[in-house]
Amino acid sequence: MTTAIEIRDLHDLTDLREVIEIETRVWGYPDAAEAVPLPILAAAILRGAIVIGAFDAGTMIAATYSFPAAKQGRLTHWSHMLGVLDAWRDRGVGARLKMRQRQRALETGVDLIEWTFDPLQAPNAHFNLVRLGAVVEDYEVNVYGTSASPLWRGTDSDRFVAQWYIREPHVDRRLARRGPIIRDSDVLSSVCVLEARPLGDIVEPGRLDLEQGSRRLRVEIPAIFASIQRDRPQLARAWRERTRSVFTTYLARGYRVVDFWLDGRRACGTYLMARRG
Repeated sequence: MTTAIEIRDLHDLTDLREVIEIETRVWGYPDAAEAVPLPILAAAILRGAIVIGAFDAGTMIAATYSFPAAKQGRLTHWSHMLGVLDAWRDRGVGARLKMRQRQRALETGVDLIEWTFDPLQAPNAHFNLVRLGAVVEDYEVNVYGTSASPLWRGTDSDRFVAQWYIREPHVDRRLARRGPIIRDSDVLSSVCVLEARPLGDIVEPGRLDLEQGSRRLRVEIPAIFASIQRDRPQLARAWRERTRSVFTTYLARGYRVVDFWLDGRRACGTYLMARRG
């Protein structure tokens, strides 16, 4: 019989040590030096941090951590970490953790949660933009510097900043959705400003256009960047440079990233950018 996965808030020091272990295992750190230290977790909880764990038969298998922050005078939460052990991925555990995080943030009067993710990681893009309904308004260049994590090694740590406006009807609709999203032809045929070019078993960056002004624009990335970053570091750096160029250019012009979808036939993913206002 499959046991039910329990989701609960964490306060006990024993549980917080397990959070550090989850972070170390998920990101493959050689040691816990890059994980959030125990004293920081414990102190942050005293002043409004939200630390949540997922447990299977009493064993912690996932965790998330966010803390109070401010953005232009607005009280927010910054979600620093969400990690799920390999054996429990693709089982909805991450979504359940984010739902609990959203509920707890709303109880404190917060309506915006932010976090970073790699623009070239298609699974994260799908989870954040499609499943949760987050959008992207900011791009940070090499925000974390170099890391010992094998998941990040080889390219600059450029990151999107996800904005999750947790009171918005759009977020409610995405969280409640069951089944695929049907996108209209205008979205699917909008101007592509960075193309992915499949060549055999690899996907290279193709044509780049930084001069468009249409209301909607598409940006293509590889569907599986992790293997490129591991096996073809020069190609990974080329993808980082091209995507950095396109996103810093268009976000600065008033666009934001609002959607994402995968094309299995071409082994690529597609971002949709829309002009704000």
